[in-house]
Amino acid sequence: MTRGTLAFLVVLAMTAFAANSLLCRMALRNGAIDPGSFTAIRIASGAAVLWLIARLRDRTMTSAGSWWSAAALFAYAAAFSFAYVELPAAVGALILFCAVQVTMIGYGLWKGERIGRIQAAGLALAIAGLVTLLSPGLSAPSPGSAALMLAAGIAWGIYSLRGKGSGDPTIATAGNFLRAVPLAVILSLATLASASASAAGVLYAVASGGLASGVGYAIWYAALPGLTATKAATIQLSVPVVAAVGGVVLLGEAITPTLVVSSAAILGGIALVVAARRRA
Repeated sequence: MTRGTLAFLVVLAMTAFAANSLLCRMALRNGAIDPGSFTAIRIASGAAVLWLIARLRDRTMTSAGSWWSAAALFAYAAAFSFAYVELPAAVGALILFCAVQVTMIGYGLWKGERIGRIQAAGLALAIAGLVTLLSPGLSAPSPGSAALMLAAGIAWGIYSLRGKGSGDPTIATAGNFLRAVPLAVILSLATLASASASAAGVLYAVASGGLASGVGYAIWYAALPGLTATKAATIQLSVPVVAAVGGVVLLGEAITPTLVVSSAAILGGIALVVAARRRA
């Protein structure tokens, strides 16, 4: 793979990941669709696209993935959808990213990984940024929605940790999406009384699941072999930034001083952890 091709794939993947936040917020902020239906359609669309990719590669998914990973995937997607009923796209993406990274770093520490002073400082800075973002104030996000997005980030962190060493990541993800479909259907049925879906809302959910999730993950996994672990982690720092820019341009969201300071602290803190890990 040439450097140009690799760079192109990386840009596409990061754009797709950020698009998940934008598409979900677009669909839910004006009630174009309810969060339960959005979750079900997103997961079903992602499963369909990933199944098709697996079939095109002549791969079987008979034993791909696991029910525990599917449960973590479903928990992430459901909490993500309900959180974006009120959260701005940029704030949601930032909370999600921080929760994912802190979960994975915290798991490493729990398993006995050693952390240096720079990494400890970076982790503390990121957590301080998150606390600043969530602190009560005129621009503070809804506590309930923020808690849901934190839960989504923790669930995605668990899903990512479970995915390490699971073989072909695209096929494993396809299997997990397929297993998550019945869980999403149960959620949709449980929230049927408040269900609503316009054509636009369904379209946003299909785009989020089929393109931003299904195709986005496939592209990212295709690019990963050409990246070191440090580069991959560093590149993902761009996702909240892309989501923030998209929120301003496409959704008319405001960039507040609190958001700027919190973003700098969170992204800068995680960058310190990544950089220090590389030198270790």
